Amino acid sequence: MNLMKSYRNVLAAACIAAAAVSASAADGRPQLAVGIVVDGLDPQYIDLLAPYMGEGGFNRLSRRGVAVANADYGTNLDLTATAAMLMTGADPVTTAVTGSTIYDPEAMRALPAMHDAAAVGNFTDQTFSPRTLAVSTLTDECRIAGGGVTRAYAVAADPSVAVTLAGHSANAALWLNQRTGNWATSTYYKDPPTTLTRRNRVSPLAVRLDTMQWAPVAPAESYPGLPEHLTHYKFRYVFPRGNDHRYALFAASPLVNTEVTDMAIDLIGDLRLGQSDGVDMVNVAYSLRPYDYTRSSDNRYELMDSYLRLDRDIARLINTVESTLGSGNAVYYLAATPAAPVARRDPEEWGVPYGEFSTKKARSLLNICLMGAFGNGEWVSAFHGNQFYLNHKLIKDRGLDAKTVRAEAAALLARMSGVDRVYTIDQILTGRSDVHADALRRGIHPESAGDLYLEVDPGWELVDDMVSPVSPERTRYVRRYSPATAPVYILAPGVAPHTVAATVDARRIAPTVARLLRIRRPNAAALPALVF
Repeated sequence: MNLMKSYRNVLAAACIAAAAVSASAADGRPQLAVGIVVDGLDPQYIDLLAPYMGEGGFNRLSRRGVAVANADYGTNLDLTATAAMLMTGADPVTTAVTGSTIYDPEAMRALPAMHDAAAVGNFTDQTFSPRTLAVSTLTDECRIAGGGVTRAYAVAADPSVAVTLAGHSANAALWLNQRTGNWATSTYYKDPPTTLTRRNRVSPLAVRLDTMQWAPVAPAESYPGLPEHLTHYKFRYVFPRGNDHRYALFAASPLVNTEVTDMAIDLIGDLRLGQSDGVDMVNVAYSLRPYDYTRSSDNRYELMDSYLRLDRDIARLINTVESTLGSGNAVYYLAATPAAPVARRDPEEWGVPYGEFSTKKARSLLNICLMGAFGNGEWVSAFHGNQFYLNHKLIKDRGLDAKTVRAEAAALLARMSGVDRVYTIDQILTGRSDVHADALRRGIHPESAGDLYLEVDPGWELVDDMVSPVSPERTRYVRRYSPATAPVYILAPGVAPHTVAATVDARRIAPTVARLLRIRRPNAAALPALVF
């Protein structure tokens, strides 16, 4: 009898889930939204590796959906700020999320973008919440439209990225604790999934990592254009228990993308996402940034392997959704971040011009010159994110005009070796300097912005040694010009394959996804949705 009763309960649950999916199919409304953000995706590698990829990942998205070749972010942003723009349809100047860390001029220290001392962590002592995020997100609007019945989750290796993708209203944001290897969340979110606890206790990364390694996932011929000497020496990276930085090494490798995918797939299965009476949502973040810990400056082998691995992970994620909900019941949107404006320095043997801009030396020179103009004192307080912060207390005590001091400091900085451009915050906020300054205005927030913004010359390394000396063994990264554009792919029911060749403002992605999901656009998304 108990067995028969159990069978009837399972059958009833299956019928309810099927009815929900059928109702969705009847009115054309999607049941699940799958958002994917990929840090550092280069479309040239997608084109190069397309013949070596399967049909379920990048090739499915680019060939069966809408491919936006160039989404313009205005200026180079990191993954956290980019995720905020994609989820809100607004610039950092509006969202207040300008990067992975935000400098607090009052406290004179930088903190993670989503740091919140009032939010306790689960499986972590880190404290995060979305309170920094000043406007609503796609996740918020999706949850509001569902009236509390639908569910939304975000999964990422980085906590600030996970919280940004989760927004204010998600059930939970999940991230990887790089101190312990545990998956973690915040008590700000009131519905942590049992999947989190089970994974940490039954299959902890701390145990699995002992036997994990990163080696080429495909034969050498699947990596086109590799120099012959690289194919003879296959790379291999391990994460031994005796290495204090093993979790950071793992998080910088493409294996973390597989870990994120596994967690997202477990959530979809355990929580039956996509089987609510409305639109559920799961957002994930991946990385294709070059591996910082390669043994050579030529990292093409490792980078191409990262693309091939991520292609398989995306295919697994989509196939899980399709096998659960059937075809045509989900909306997928994949957005890449612009390429990094820095790259590893070429070996000296190639003779490429190189220089180092030391923030410590620049601060000393600025202080000496400003003392000559305005009197003794420590005129420069800090440096963070390409920005110098002046001592506003000293400026006020001397009865000086801050704008005048900034202009004098900018003129001094502009004459230093290795400096390409210098802007004062006044020039950026008014947009009266040039087009570049106007683009920078979109990427800063007045409450956390510095007084002076600088960019070093191409081929130069910006060495931030104001607070503590940098290790001589550091990997040297030099500046390269790179566009603030990246591709976006959208795959949705009833939308025919199409390529948008014209440059599209990245702020239009959020209202476009909202239109496809039939929900309100985020409250700061002012630009129109794409029509296709």
